Amino acid sequence: MSPGRLLRCVSMLAVFAAVAGVCAGARAGETTHGLAAFDKLKYPPDFAHFEYVTPHAPKGGGLSLVGSTTAYNASFLTFDSLNGYILKGNAAQGLRLVFDTLMTRAEDEEDSIYGLLAHSVALAADDKSGEFSATFHLRPDARFHDHSALTSADVAFSLTILQQQGHPLIRENLRHLVGVETPDAHTVILRLGGANPKKLAMFAAQLPIFSRAHYQEHEFAASTLEPPLGSGPYEIGDFAPGRFINYERVAEYWGRDLPVNRGRWNFDDIRFEYFRDRTANFEAFKAGDYRFREEFTSKTWATEYDFPAVEDGRVVRLSLPDKRPSGAQGWFLNTRREKFADARVREALINAFDFEWTNRLLFYDLYVRTESFFENSPMKAQGAPSEAELALLQPWREHVPPEVFAAPYSPPISDGSGRDRKLLRAAADLLDAAGWRIVDGKRTNAAGEVLNLEFLLDEPSFERIVAPYAKNLQLLGVEASIRLVDSAQYQERLKNFDYDAVAQRFAFTPIPGVELRNFWTSATADTPGSYNLSGIADAAVDALTEAVLQAETRSEQITAARALDRVLRAGRYWIPHWYKASYALAFWDEFARPQKQPLYGRGVLDSWWHEADGGEN
Repeated sequence: MSPGRLLRCVSMLAVFAAVAGVCAGARAGETTHGLAAFDKLKYPPDFAHFEYVTPHAPKGGGLSLVGSTTAYNASFLTFDSLNGYILKGNAAQGLRLVFDTLMTRAEDEEDSIYGLLAHSVALAADDKSGEFSATFHLRPDARFHDHSALTSADVAFSLTILQQQGHPLIRENLRHLVGVETPDAHTVILRLGGANPKKLAMFAAQLPIFSRAHYQEHEFAASTLEPPLGSGPYEIGDFAPGRFINYERVAEYWGRDLPVNRGRWNFDDIRFEYFRDRTANFEAFKAGDYRFREEFTSKTWATEYDFPAVEDGRVVRLSLPDKRPSGAQGWFLNTRREKFADARVREALINAFDFEWTNRLLFYDLYVRTESFFENSPMKAQGAPSEAELALLQPWREHVPPEVFAAPYSPPISDGSGRDRKLLRAAADLLDAAGWRIVDGKRTNAAGEVLNLEFLLDEPSFERIVAPYAKNLQLLGVEASIRLVDSAQYQERLKNFDYDAVAQRFAFTPIPGVELRNFWTSATADTPGSYNLSGIADAAVDALTEAVLQAETRSEQITAARALDRVLRAGRYWIPHWYKASYALAFWDEFARPQKQPLYGRGVLDSWWHEADGGEN
């Protein structure tokens, strides 16, 4: 993110079709070494390693960085908890390194996962119960870090406790998990209901597996700084809340020689650093206090990498292509608040933001305007809807705006002056039509309330973007302000939807799974901690989201996503930002990397290695 920092039943025929789709052509009930959403698995059962790794990469050294992604209750700026799978607390980044999962993603495929804790899986549908089952066969040698065996009882415990007490986003995604059975120590059967059990199976297969014995002595739902017991390639070492956390490679990691791990997890230490101030953050990198940085601030990337270590080659700058969907980034407007309930008000706020001026003057023309919730992907709607899209949209013709059946809404292109009179005039007309008229220079409704918009921030780098935008809003009579709060308060307000507008970026996997519901369906509109920041609760959006998830082919999913995109964009739920389809990386010249980058990831944490001379292998 820049500059600082998304019909419940099917026939048994459809269920069997889903089984075939997940098994990538395998017959229902057949055991397979991996799962693919639609296409065939790229790697055969006897594959040696992923193609984007160097299988004999040396182990050793360390990687220190400022984290660039968060999940669930994690924060970019601080942490006070080592429990990253509940709502309470602000978790440290990187906790996924501690836990193994039943299966793990291949980052050179759109959405394929391969056996990790489980060496294989069999999918089937029961024509008597109407349920779908996923039977995972565990590796007998799987171990936790205390050398205790990891068994089916641990898997059953983990999925059940996450369904009951986990983060609301996890609970929502697991709501159709009917039950977990353990016929023996190395077999786990998931009973799955709902309209898209195949995607639920894939989601469950990528959740962390906890030690049941550990949580018999510890409260799972507690926000705690006691390191958890894991089974993954790393365990927690030294840490100081709000300052840093270090993960140490487990020398006797049980899974180090598995095909999915060969050539991966090469650093002895991975250390995440935390800074509250962006200037201090960058100065620390320049001084070598940490060694790897992904740059998200266009001004810094364009003008500030002129320090001696860059000029003499000790620090390397690298741009890598990013093939992932860029997703949705923008200021999300909280429609739970009555003042933003009218789409005309929201469109007026969109018109007031001059992206062209911002990109030229503040971003050095490094970005492209975001238009779609599925930006930079085939799922982005363009032009008039196809016949297939129309078939999905037609039942909602009386419910959605007429523009849904024409070219999709895109934010207007300004004249780049910073104060486009035509757009500001259109914004004023929209506010007038919505009942917000000028009284003593302020937009005021019939009840005498003044229209105000507060931007909630947790660090100051966004102020330079908001400030000129706020001036345009004030020209319209809208009271605009910035509220800068500390990270803990920001996370708490975010979880409880206590804001007018927040800037966020949500990126999706190339083939979305059940997690898509978390971003805009009615069920998550009032769920604390959900990603439905705008509070979208719309029957058409709900139905089209399910159509995306129920799609039996990639083509069908793209069609459904495009139809959904049209409806979301027509809602004017956000003020769209910008994107660039590349990673901007800077690092001290002590790392080596495989010649091949994974298509859908950076590959830094898991496939780079420390090498004094740097360079590529």
